[in-house]
Amino acid sequence: MPPPALALAASAQPRRADPVRVAMERLTHSLPARTDAKVLVDLLEDDLREGLDALGDVGAHFTELLDTLRTEELSPVTLLDAGEDLRVLQRVEYLHHVIVQLRKRLSQAAGMQRQGYVPTRLR
Repeated sequence: MPPPALALAASAQPRRADPVRVAMERLTHSLPARTDAKVLVDLLEDDLREGLDALGDVGAHFTELLDTLRTEELSPVTLLDAGEDLRVLQRVEYLHHVIVQLRKRLSQAAGMQRQGYVPTRLR
């Protein structure tokens, strides 16, 4: 258990809002209040989170590659090993899939808005 002063300091720091959650709440308010709209928002949230996760994996691969090129003894084997990462290729393919899904789901959301859009102000 952290000391009381440390716990108080941690609770005094403002919590940063989850940007995906904020975006999905904003989208929810712009769509008609229907079950299919709720399902669509849930699917969009999942796609966004999965896409960001895959993007993070791809970014980590590039960081590791740079670290290798900057710090390790460079030999043909080191260079080949650094470039050989089947997992990152799979993540790039998955990222492409997620982007296509997001495009379809955003198109569906646009259609829902056109059908029953009532402008509301968000604070």
